[in-house]
Amino acid sequence: MIGWPRQFEKLRTRSCTKGVFVNSSRLTLQMVVWGVLSSLLVPGLGLAGSQQVPAVNGQDLQSQVKGTATKVIPAVVSIASTVMVRDQAFSDEALPFGLFKEPPSRRQYGQGSGVIVSPDGYIITNNHVVADAVDVEVILADRRQYKGKVVATDPKTDVAVVKIQASNLPTATWGDSSHLAVGDFVLAIGNPLGLSRTVTFGIVSAVGRADVGVADFEDFIQTDAPINPGNSGGALVNIQGELIGINTAIASPTGGSVGVGFAIPSNMARAAMQSLMKTGRVVRGFLGASTQDVSPPLGKILRLPDVKGAIVTDVQSKGSAERAGLKRGDVVVRFDGRDIMDSGQLRNLVAQSPIGSKHRLDLIREGKLYQADLVIQEAPRERVKKSQAASSAASTAHPLSGVVFDDVTAPLARQMDLPVNNGVVVTDIEEGSLAEASGLQPGDVVLELNRQHVNSFSILQRLADPLKPTDLALLLVNRQGNIMYIPIQGE
Repeated sequence: MIGWPRQFEKLRTRSCTKGVFVNSSRLTLQMVVWGVLSSLLVPGLGLAGSQQVPAVNGQDLQSQVKGTATKVIPAVVSIASTVMVRDQAFSDEALPFGLFKEPPSRRQYGQGSGVIVSPDGYIITNNHVVADAVDVEVILADRRQYKGKVVATDPKTDVAVVKIQASNLPTATWGDSSHLAVGDFVLAIGNPLGLSRTVTFGIVSAVGRADVGVADFEDFIQTDAPINPGNSGGALVNIQGELIGINTAIASPTGGSVGVGFAIPSNMARAAMQSLMKTGRVVRGFLGASTQDVSPPLGKILRLPDVKGAIVTDVQSKGSAERAGLKRGDVVVRFDGRDIMDSGQLRNLVAQSPIGSKHRLDLIREGKLYQADLVIQEAPRERVKKSQAASSAASTAHPLSGVVFDDVTAPLARQMDLPVNNGVVVTDIEEGSLAEASGLQPGDVVLELNRQHVNSFSILQRLADPLKPTDLALLLVNRQGNIMYIPIQGE
């Protein structure tokens, strides 16, 4: 997903880091996941020479673009990241006692962009720019360099927050992406192909783009402002210089810009960033029902006036949808008066709604219009079997960062030769993590965390979530029948 790809790999279902081509069933063009810009091109507007320049807000467009670029460039940074990868071509070599040599690690480097959003050094970027990074370097527009710390990431929206130790920094001003319309002028600012402080110009080509195949939650702004490798995480701003998107991806048959770029809307990116900074994760609203898009045949069968909306296919017990009275076969056509085009749009609106907030749903049931009041519940927490990669940045995010836990089951106990048939077991540890340095090992069964009994992953997660980066995680573990304490002190 980012510029200066670490590796190029063709995938069919999901995007990967650092310059990956993604084949999408909904897009005939390959998705090159690495948002970005290119040089000062102004396609189709004829700004050069003696041609007449159009006016915007009483000011000629050229002057407006220049002023906006000058205003925003200082708030856009270059992010260089390093990850350690295993050499997949390495052939395992058998060693005594049935052990195998670990494949050798090697460093891969990537480069993207970010946007400063607070004077004290908080930067928003893409998850794929810093995912699994063992080292993050941030370079400001004035060429000052800082060591970056990954505060938190959200792969589902492809948003990440990076912190540098600095003050009085220039910042971008947030804009309201809900006010965007097709044809609005936009500027993309970032570091394509390692060319820092690059600005490109274009228009909003479309809004609400989904099924791009980049993230789980997609509501992309499409733009023809030239975007190229290296601009992932960079700024998409309106003509007033307000941040209205985070450049993320392009559709291209070649890997270069063809005028089809995608940016995360500022409202979605800002909400994700604020949640990450507050809780270390993104808190999302939950509908409590499965939905699907309306097709022409289904629209005819369900007697719908238009081929749009979200069809309820299943309602979860005691969830928000059930309490609102939704039933299987209902078609949600409006959310707080806003037309619902498809199930993805409804999912995004619910996910971004505050927990406990109340919303009106307009729905069609058996050809008749009904209304329902939906009270948003928090989405169930997903069990993350793979934590953030351990690094000088990520290892400070949480004392247990880099550790993979799982509930002990009878099959797992037999597979791992565990001394117990229940509890929580360490199944993997990231190389270089605090936990690894403290002596924690795969196969250790966790009995206690900070002297609190642990017998399930959910309990461990509840006890671990409040821990701060500098807190102590005191684990009591069973290691093949030996009971021992393992202190893991955050940094």
